[in-house]
Amino acid sequence: MSESRTVPAEAVDEQQPPAAGERPEVSASAAPTWWVWLAAWPVTAVFILSNAATPLYVLWQSDIGFSKGTLTVIFACYIAGLLGSLLVSGVVSDRLGRKPVLLPALALAVAACVIFATASSVVALVVARLFTGIAVGAVVSAGMAAVTDVAGPGHKRLAALLASCAMVFGAGLGPLLAGILSESVPAPTVTVFVVEIILLATAVLVVLRMPVRRPAKAAKGAWVRVPGVPHSAGRQLVLGIAVFAPGITATSFVLSLGPSLLSGLLGTTSRIVAGAMAFVMFLAATGVQFAVQKLGRRTILTAGAVSTTLGMVTLIIAVHMSSVLVLIASALLAGAGQGMGQLGGLSLLNSSVPPQRLAEANAALNVGGYVPAGILPVSAGYLSDAVGLTSGATIFGIVLMGLAVVGGLVVVAGRRRVPESA
Repeated sequence: MSESRTVPAEAVDEQQPPAAGERPEVSASAAPTWWVWLAAWPVTAVFILSNAATPLYVLWQSDIGFSKGTLTVIFACYIAGLLGSLLVSGVVSDRLGRKPVLLPALALAVAACVIFATASSVVALVVARLFTGIAVGAVVSAGMAAVTDVAGPGHKRLAALLASCAMVFGAGLGPLLAGILSESVPAPTVTVFVVEIILLATAVLVVLRMPVRRPAKAAKGAWVRVPGVPHSAGRQLVLGIAVFAPGITATSFVLSLGPSLLSGLLGTTSRIVAGAMAFVMFLAATGVQFAVQKLGRRTILTAGAVSTTLGMVTLIIAVHMSSVLVLIASALLAGAGQGMGQLGGLSLLNSSVPPQRLAEANAALNVGGYVPAGILPVSAGYLSDAVGLTSGATIFGIVLMGLAVVGGLVVVAGRRRVPESA
């Protein structure tokens, strides 16, 4: 098979040239569509790990003993690792290629699984979450960019859709699998992560065979820096963060304090129920992206801001009515808000940022989203310890609702500058 002529001259194969008699590696622009779907699997596999611990915290809290505030700090260590990773992984991926970033990230994810499986202290949980965050940071920059590379210039919207859905579907599948396994098999905190190691091993095989390329010329500038985008794409980045940040902060709150809310509202510590709520939240985030993929980017972002706003309204109602059904509705709206904000942001970047800066651009979008996603839920956790879960959740909901409204207004104000389609 001959290589496509559409590959830029400044790109070279990620792997060495094939030996005589071997088939050459398929170029990124010539890869079949099924490879685009398969390239999203490493993103899914790592994001399964990202939230797999969520239903298990009740077990660790019982065995080790720690407060809701400590629980949100453990969650925040994941955010800290992710943000630290984003300062490096996007730039390194754009300079050295996707595989040199993805393979170490997958190895670190496996190490996190081993630590989770043997954890007997808060320190172990902190280290495992930190390693998980670093791995996730590498995947949201290099992994999502790899999906775009494999898709080629003719399928940028498909790449944005699959990369975004891979993230949210994995984030939802993790707690569901963990909840079911932890209730049905012995040694749940071990079995869950053994299964995840197997999934990560398959992701390694995909990365090794992935038809991606690397730049031949090294870019200039510091290797460790706050990720950014070309000046011409600055407005697109701001619009994406304006909606994505409130959305992912809302889902982060549900992940960190959702089990506590369920326990307070329903009086249950069922790990299946906690995992199922997280799963349906991210299932909504996945499904809504397929539903709105043909709409204009401005419309998608505006709808995302509205959904997050409504999610916070229903969260406040849920905690005051002690209604589990309303709480689930809040989770669904939060998931839809993150999904649309993420899809709109990634689509804008895919359409405006050149491939040699795409991983860094993805990192910039996620930095903008995960900073409030780390700060606000932690604040809500400690606030809940001080004034009660109902008051803490109410204050969080009001603050985030305000941020979502501002994000929607930013998108509406920039409607003349945001392209509606590719």
